[in-house]
Amino acid sequence: MVKIKNWSKRVAMTLLFTIAFLTTFQSVTGVKAQMLFDSPIGENDEYTTRTNFWEHSLNTIGLAFKNLKEAFSPQTKISSSAEIEGEVPPLEKAFNWEEYPSSTVVATGYTAGYESTGKNPGDPSYGITYSGVKVKRDLYSTIAADTDVFPIGTILFIPGYGYGVVADTGSAINGNKIDLYFETVDDVYEQWGKKEVEVFVVEVGDGKITNEELEALNEDESMQVFRSQYVSNKKE
Repeated sequence: MVKIKNWSKRVAMTLLFTIAFLTTFQSVTGVKAQMLFDSPIGENDEYTTRTNFWEHSLNTIGLAFKNLKEAFSPQTKISSSAEIEGEVPPLEKAFNWEEYPSSTVVATGYTAGYESTGKNPGDPSYGITYSGVKVKRDLYSTIAADTDVFPIGTILFIPGYGYGVVADTGSAINGNKIDLYFETVDDVYEQWGKKEVEVFVVEVGDGKITNEELEALNEDESMQVFRSQYVSNKKE
């Protein structure tokens, strides 16, 4: 009698474990427990053999665990519709720039100072571009271009520099030439100099740009992760 009781307990425990396992399996995979014992039938069924069924079940479990892993992975938001994991990449690698129109230009650097503009601090027009906005070195910086090639307000992405908004012109800036704003002469020589570079046209300007519009670009919430990276590098 004792043996029978012990055997009954074992059977009951086994059944309870099996039920619990099947319930958990169903909640994770979305596959009903009865499918474990019934072969799929019908010409239009997705699975035709138990082997295929089990392969599908294992793949589903693997996908479920992968999703759980990704759910707890550190992610950094880079836009309202995209996320990346781990360290924030440089802008050059964050987007597929091949999707944008491009042009090869000769890019030089300039400052607001006398060496570039003939103006000194205190001059009413010191640091004011052709468009009327103030020069700025930021995530979106002010740059000079030939407006017949890149109209005022055009946004370019310049690898190694960042986004440039056409806000200025220059007597020596003709054709496929652009001038990138830097805060100091040392920055021009240390960070840029003169380069031939392929630039990407993010948006063609309509002939005007305002300080408010430039500020809005730099304050765009979805781009702050890149701006923070730039500001950090700048301080270093």
